[in-house]
Amino acid sequence: MWRHVELRELRVFLALAEELHFGRTADRLALTQSRISQSLRDLERKLGLQLVARTSRRVALTPAGVRFREDAGRALAALEDVLRAAQETGEQLDEPVRIGILSAAQITPVLRDVVAAFEVAHPRGTVEFVGLPFADRFGPLRSGDVQLVVTSLPIDQPDLAVGPVLSRHRRLLAVGRTHPLAVGPDVSIEDLADHPIGDLAVAAPPELLDEMTPRQTPSGRPVRRAGAPIRHESELLLAVAGGTVVQPVLAPFAATLQHPDVVYLPIRDLPPSRSVLVWRRADRHRGLHAFLQVVSARAGRPADPAD
Repeated sequence: MWRHVELRELRVFLALAEELHFGRTADRLALTQSRISQSLRDLERKLGLQLVARTSRRVALTPAGVRFREDAGRALAALEDVLRAAQETGEQLDEPVRIGILSAAQITPVLRDVVAAFEVAHPRGTVEFVGLPFADRFGPLRSGDVQLVVTSLPIDQPDLAVGPVLSRHRRLLAVGRTHPLAVGPDVSIEDLADHPIGDLAVAAPPELLDEMTPRQTPSGRPVRRAGAPIRHESELLLAVAGGTVVQPVLAPFAATLQHPDVVYLPIRDLPPSRSVLVWRRADRHRGLHAFLQVVSARAGRPADPAD
């Protein structure tokens, strides 16, 4: 019979356990005293326990009632938290979760799988991909225009949280087709000391800029910049095609931006870059937190192999 216990009966009992008075309990719950008594009798019958000892002058909990009050109180509070959170999430998921990307190639199979799992778990939730500006990829995140950004590591910013690795991408060097480096099957990171790279006008965390466009090679040789500041992907591609600069990039960049006079060579002595999702720690967007739960549930699965 315990399977038929109703939340209403638990709430009545817990209120009576606090008031220890049928009249005050009835006033508190806006019910009649007879309804309070009937609800208590139904609960005791379903449990097969006497929870309350009644006399003409007082109401007291039995030892079984004391134990049940403690256990039921904790369980009901936990259940109410779950129901409240579910309602709040459902109310807020009408607003889409926006993910900022630099190129369509950043939408990897793993990320598509996470998005699909989110939309199955939350039929009212939607995900939108938003293109990020070349010059300030984290500006839309910090302003709240997007809730998440796909980026490579490292990211070490106190206001930003970093998710698990979702994919890995090969490190490449973009060079002009007639450039001296273009004759080989691959290049070394040390080659950057002998050939200038582009001066990117990009606002990004310094630790990420150092990874994207290093100031020196691992052996300590300086890496020079050349030409005018580059403010757009097309400017970078044209500078490389013209032989003015070479540029370290990631595989998604190469997959998205092509030019007949640009070739991409693997950098043999650099490990693949790791791609993650980043969000603002202070963001209270309900859809974001629901999306992150899906990401967390899939965090133990293998990321994409390096492309």
